[in-house]
Amino acid sequence: MRVSLAAWMAVAAAAAGAWGAGGIARGADLADEQLLYAGKYAECLDACSKQIIAGNTDPPWYLLKIRVQMTLGRYEAAMKTAQDALDHNAQALDVRLAMVRVLRANNKPDEAKAMLGSIGELASNAPWQYTDPDSLLALGRAELMDEDSGADARKVLEQYFDKAKALEPNSPEPLMAEGELGLQKHDNALAAESFQAAIKLDPNDPDAYVGLARALEDDPEKSNAALEKALELNPTHLEGLLLEANNLIDGEAYTQADGVLKKALEVNGEYPRTWCYRAVLANLAGDHVEEAKDRVKALETWETNPEVDYLIGEKLSANYRFEPGAEHQRQALKFDPEYLPAKAQLAQDLLRLGREEEGWTLVNEVFKLDPYDVTAYNLVTLHDHMAKFRVVKAEHAQISMDPGEAAIYGDRVAAMLNEEYAQLSKKYEVTFAQPIHVEIFPQQKDFQIRTFGLPVGEGFLGVCFGPVLTMNSPAALTEHPENWQDILWHEFCHSITLTKTHNKMPRWLSEGISVYEERQRNAAWGEKMVPAYRELVLAGKATPVSKLSSAFLRPPTPVHLLFAYYESSMVVEYIDGRWGQGAMNAVLADLGNDVPMNTALANHTEPIEKLDADFAGYLRKLAEELAPEADLERPEIPDDAPPGLRTQLLAAFRAAHPENYWLTLEEAQGLVEARRFAEALPVIQKLIEVFPADAGQADDPHLLAAACYRGLNQPAQERGALAAFLARNGDAVEPRLRFLELAAGDKDWAAVRKEADNLLGINPLIAAPYRYLAQAATALGDRAAAIGARRTLLTLDPVNRVENHYELARLLAEENQLPEARRQVDMALEDAPRFRDGYRLLLSIAARMDGTGPQMHTNGHE
Repeated sequence: MRVSLAAWMAVAAAAAGAWGAGGIARGADLADEQLLYAGKYAECLDACSKQIIAGNTDPPWYLLKIRVQMTLGRYEAAMKTAQDALDHNAQALDVRLAMVRVLRANNKPDEAKAMLGSIGELASNAPWQYTDPDSLLALGRAELMDEDSGADARKVLEQYFDKAKALEPNSPEPLMAEGELGLQKHDNALAAESFQAAIKLDPNDPDAYVGLARALEDDPEKSNAALEKALELNPTHLEGLLLEANNLIDGEAYTQADGVLKKALEVNGEYPRTWCYRAVLANLAGDHVEEAKDRVKALETWETNPEVDYLIGEKLSANYRFEPGAEHQRQALKFDPEYLPAKAQLAQDLLRLGREEEGWTLVNEVFKLDPYDVTAYNLVTLHDHMAKFRVVKAEHAQISMDPGEAAIYGDRVAAMLNEEYAQLSKKYEVTFAQPIHVEIFPQQKDFQIRTFGLPVGEGFLGVCFGPVLTMNSPAALTEHPENWQDILWHEFCHSITLTKTHNKMPRWLSEGISVYEERQRNAAWGEKMVPAYRELVLAGKATPVSKLSSAFLRPPTPVHLLFAYYESSMVVEYIDGRWGQGAMNAVLADLGNDVPMNTALANHTEPIEKLDADFAGYLRKLAEELAPEADLERPEIPDDAPPGLRTQLLAAFRAAHPENYWLTLEEAQGLVEARRFAEALPVIQKLIEVFPADAGQADDPHLLAAACYRGLNQPAQERGALAAFLARNGDAVEPRLRFLELAAGDKDWAAVRKEADNLLGINPLIAAPYRYLAQAATALGDRAAAIGARRTLLTLDPVNRVENHYELARLLAEENQLPEARRQVDMALEDAPRFRDGYRLLLSIAARMDGTGPQMHTNGHE
């Protein structure tokens, strides 16, 4: 499950502009600006004051002084400075733009609006006076700030920012303006490119690094590096500190986030964005009295500021509190009905709450007002495509699918959801007030846009918001097949637990329960202890239960992220084993009543410190019991070691570890590749004996054994090896196809039917499993299943249409569905006019229809 920060990051520059922490046009070539960069605010103020007193009353010194005063929250002093600047520079647009921000920060929104309007009026009355870079940038930024202007972002980019850049190619300021626009309109590619170019021109500006960190949100490593650089340049950089707090909140590191916010308040105790984050923390802690106080404080400097409720609501929604998030967006729109960020976020909230009619209406409204907004454009385009989807009904879900896919496996989706709801709603004591919206997308980019608003998040298979569940269909995963039934089970389990807790549960517990329930449903599903996890546990890299949410925050490698899922699921398994399902239900009920996670655990298990210690011992024991007789140590050879040294180190390791599992596996793989099957089998058998639980992995010895048995023409043994592998692997396609071929050859129709169903759980859009299912169901006397399989084959298998029409006709005749049977055999004969068995069946059906032939009884005999 992924929480997107795109919306928050997109307006960060706009918020800074509104509140004056950054974005005011800077004085070019002012050496003292470096003092601001470094956070030496007092020195910078002193330098500006001295210059102004000395008679330097042109805009740059005033603007820099205003910027420092606004950063420090000295809004009244900034008002005096701005008025003085305006008295000396009445026609300067950048001074007027600074005054707009100062007026807003001093709770004078009407005067700010009038001042903002005056910028456009001056430029309209004397356009030839405002063609310099500073004026162009001020005009562009003013248009973007004016909610009533209906600013065309592309026009702003081309007519103002690009022209300023052409006039002053060595200035970073036009690039900074472009980057701000990119973030505001969700065009992160433009933003990243612009901020990177600005950094090349001015590598000491922390604003540029914070902007870059926001633009690179989908590359956590690079985003973190940019943020670290910003805070290295200026440890008291307000926006840098708030981005750090934002990231900590997403990792549910609330105590650390609170500490960072306190640092921000030391810089500026009045900064509204800081109080917005404190309100979010209070909400997440269930302290709604403190939340209300923090919101009031955020509105203190501008009591109708729509950005306050927008930012609080967006951050709550990012933490899955969509209902209160939507309420804050509605409040923001009461302050300013034309405030687009709130409209866009409310649209997303409503879509994630399953209120689609209002949500899509708002999306269209945002797009009409701002066609440059990337997210709005993506969603409008997607909505047109989704209008063609077919709705399949389950008992407690409404499933939207591609119509072709719905015809093929929509019933299977509905059946699985019915089964899961029956099991888990009872287990977790939950009932749904309304059906869950399930949306399945055959194109990955459509899934990404519906889920995140942007085509990002390639590693995600499905996401659940509670009332709404989105996932990729098998058609989107053909290169790397995944079991769609497993994905659906996992995500729908989220709907159960999020409903139980009113979306008030930490990510680790939500993911842990879903992975645990995967394993309960099918032993081949879900994460299990594997050598990579064993190594992490024995190396002391497991995360304490009390801090498990941090394991999901920017994990260093994909393995660490998967381990976080696994460890979380084992905490759930451990609690279930020691205290039972009742304890887990009580924990979830506490969470829904705003009890903190660790307190809820302590209430129904044991003190959190003891739980940390006891679970750590439990997990370590599991790791130690994984193949205790196997030498699982891995050779440590540097990646950059030259070939000669590599060979030497490997030889030394081999000498010290003659029974090493990995070296033995490598030996077995080499023998199989050389087709020395008889020699390979004893080596493989040794691997299986010391590590039988390794089954199901990509390098599973059972697969090597199956390859050997196939090469030696020993089908019974090959089938046994494949069965051992498939029992622990829910995603493999080719091994299942081979198993089906062998089982069908043995006429083991029960096994064929089971594995055909399992294969349909991976990819129901290929013909092979339906052929095997049709054969097995026919042999087992399940004509309904055989008929369904044959009908699907007519859609998926154009090569064998004659056979499928004929077999379907025969099955329908056995069911006494004679008109339809005749139609099917007619279609078979259209494609194969000399098909004798088809004519015989047609004559039989015709005779029965006119009453001259024997009737078919339900057991299939005449």
